Amino acid sequence: MAFQEILGKSIGEIHVGDTAFFSKTISETDIYQFAAVTGDFNPAHVNEAYAEGTFFKQRIAHGMLTVSLVSNILGTQLPGPGTIFVSESVSFKKPVYIQDTIEASVTVVDIDLERNRVTFEASCINQRDEQVLHAEGIVMPPKKTKK
Repeated sequence: MAFQEILGKSIGEIHVGDTAFFSKTISETDIYQFAAVTGDFNPAHVNEAYAEGTFFKQRIAHGMLTVSLVSNILGTQLPGPGTIFVSESVSFKKPVYIQDTIEASVTVVDIDLERNRVTFEASCINQRDEQVLHAEGIVMPPKKTKK
């Protein structure tokens, strides 16, 4: 298989309104693995006794773990493999708890053909139909060369 075949959509293959989704149930293992990879062992995420004394009354997932669900979509579906992040602005609306099922969505809102940039909006919704995250950003889709 040629490398070219595994690349995601190029800018000419993307349209305003294109949307992709990814769903994941956040596990305790996910939180500990994220903490291990990032070094973020904030007790709000990994210490039940501490978390019980917080505003949330229980452990919450790392905010960036939730953001990574958006990154999953951008890097695997829309635009897909070869996509490069340029910028992202994120608003955390509600906490994500262990065993929450989060559906992330990414929608294309603007395309700049000349600069090879795609502007997107993203949202993460929990199983209670509550928005837990809103984001907007810019990515560079992969460039495909003609064979």
